[in-house]
Amino acid sequence: MTKNILLQKFKTTYNTAPFSQIKNEDYLPAFKQAIEDARAEIDAITNNSEPATFQNTIEALDFSGEQLDRISSIFFNLNSAETNETIQKIAQEISPLLSEFGNDITLNEGLFKRVKAVYSKKDSLSLSTEQQTLLDKKYKSFSRNGANLTEDKKEKLREIDKKLSQLSLKFGENVLAETNKFEMLITNESDLSGLPEGTKEAAKQLAESKEKDGWLFTLDYPSYIPFVTYADNRELRKKLTLAAGSKAFKNDDLDNQDIVLQITKLRHNRANLLGYKTHAHFVLEERMAQTPETVLNFSNELLEKAKPAAKAEFKNLENFAKELDNIDRLEKWDGSYYSEKLKQKLFSLDDEKLKPYFKLENVIDGAFAVANKLFDLKFEEIDTIDKYHQDVLTYKVTNKNGNLIALFYADFFPRSGKRNGAWMTSYKPQFVKNEEDNRPHVSIVCNFTKPTKSKPSLLTFNEVTTLFHEFGHALHGMLANTVYPSLSGTSVFWDFVELPSQILENWCYEKEALELFARHYETNEVIPMELVNKIKESATFHEGMQTLRQLSFGLLDMSWHANENPESIESVKAHETHVFKNTSLYPETQETCMSTAFSHIFQGGYSSGYYSYKWAEVLDADAFEYFKEAGIFNKDVATKFKDHVLSQGGTENPMTLYKRFRGQEPKPEALLKRAGLLK
Repeated sequence: MTKNILLQKFKTTYNTAPFSQIKNEDYLPAFKQAIEDARAEIDAITNNSEPATFQNTIEALDFSGEQLDRISSIFFNLNSAETNETIQKIAQEISPLLSEFGNDITLNEGLFKRVKAVYSKKDSLSLSTEQQTLLDKKYKSFSRNGANLTEDKKEKLREIDKKLSQLSLKFGENVLAETNKFEMLITNESDLSGLPEGTKEAAKQLAESKEKDGWLFTLDYPSYIPFVTYADNRELRKKLTLAAGSKAFKNDDLDNQDIVLQITKLRHNRANLLGYKTHAHFVLEERMAQTPETVLNFSNELLEKAKPAAKAEFKNLENFAKELDNIDRLEKWDGSYYSEKLKQKLFSLDDEKLKPYFKLENVIDGAFAVANKLFDLKFEEIDTIDKYHQDVLTYKVTNKNGNLIALFYADFFPRSGKRNGAWMTSYKPQFVKNEEDNRPHVSIVCNFTKPTKSKPSLLTFNEVTTLFHEFGHALHGMLANTVYPSLSGTSVFWDFVELPSQILENWCYEKEALELFARHYETNEVIPMELVNKIKESATFHEGMQTLRQLSFGLLDMSWHANENPESIESVKAHETHVFKNTSLYPETQETCMSTAFSHIFQGGYSSGYYSYKWAEVLDADAFEYFKEAGIFNKDVATKFKDHVLSQGGTENPMTLYKRFRGQEPKPEALLKRAGLLK
């Protein structure tokens, strides 16, 4: 019998994941064995006859299950980036096992007793700050997850967790299946009026790949976004917009309405079981915001500032559409189209003029150049490590002394096995064990415009900022410098995790940074200053409407999770319509529903946390102000940011880290000023 590749120490360069050697049938037995091995490690800690100490209990616990964590990171990352029906089926089988094992740890009385024993004498232990944080975190991971419950309640908690893990997987599978299912084939060339040449060429190529005549459009972002932004055919824009907005909302076997209600109720019941008023109260206890009231006050305060601007922008857009095309009522499928036309009129700027300056390879080099100037990092493309798909690019990251800092995977193009959107993840965390610094393996996954036969991949400016955003998360993972894996890299409070990603987007608007990489793909000409100025001028275009949109998503999230009586919600659509009443500008469409495809909160980790994007914008605007005062490539400020934010992970309270970097608490004025909402 052949040995399971996933259960061996990876005999690969840098101990990387041996993707090409893993078969789907390896996963289930490997998970089962790794769970058993991790269980044995937990038993050894629990049954240790020595008195409980920080080292033999807390530290041992953090380093346990290393093999299981590696297998999980490989499997679940592939389930997002390169999935298929077999992998999805395995995920449905594995998730309850992992949920059960997690509960076996947090509900293990003997283990909790040892953790409690160490926690009770924490003041006399002379622990480092990082060790104190780890002890606090480990204790809370038990107390916040049912360790103090009676046996019957513990059993109930196990049932809820098992069900939740299956439901969120099913939610994601339905959204992906809906995205893949929809196709709009255009056979009449006149229906392509207004579309850029590159978009038409990509649609033609996609149709050919599926042996169809014509031009094929899908709900993948690089296909969907250009169509609703540029297509003159209003009916076809409507068709595509309604298809995107009605994902998993069709009362068929891919419908998510009941799943949304079930997840919401189960989360609420779980929180009540643990002694919390709502799921949001439970989640926010471990966030910078701390309470739902703080989140709602923060959101409503921003809403108050943004709403007048948003309404004025919308009225202006309505007038413009009426003037241009005699549109009586602006609908959801008109927003991007007329916004783009108005933006072109006001700034003589459109993405088609910009795209030639943002060839993907150049933008990647630009992100690397910015990281080099700020943090002395060097990126070298290598072909000596395994990849899970031929599109993936792999890099070795070193510092100025040539020491290995990280391995970096980048996966940029859409395909049927990959979910929409963009994200950063890791295949191996950074940690220090037996005096050896284990460096991280970090990955970013995006869905950008693919190269065509005649053109390389040319990015929209929005895609450029997305790449920098995810690369900011990646730097947070790469520059990690902590002892314990559970405190490393992006393992920070959820409303702090977006600071490194969002701050990096700022460099995309600066002349000094753009000149490093924004070169015309045919002439190599550096982006003209006039275009740079227009990018900056247009940066706050429709900022009121954008702010309103972002706040509406956060408020929808809170309406599901800070609700003290989710049982009373019978209709997902009716609930959502009521919540959006205060933030919606466009007329209501009965066919669409946001919640049924709101993967961030029902599949990802953002439940009760979607407000984090705006929260972190306050931090990033304030932090970037500091960079601008000193110079955007100022080494002293960059070093402070690296030493006090990027390298520290979750070792201390984020506000403590932020103040150490900035010298003060963040001020919301910087964000309002940048957004043009502060006159």
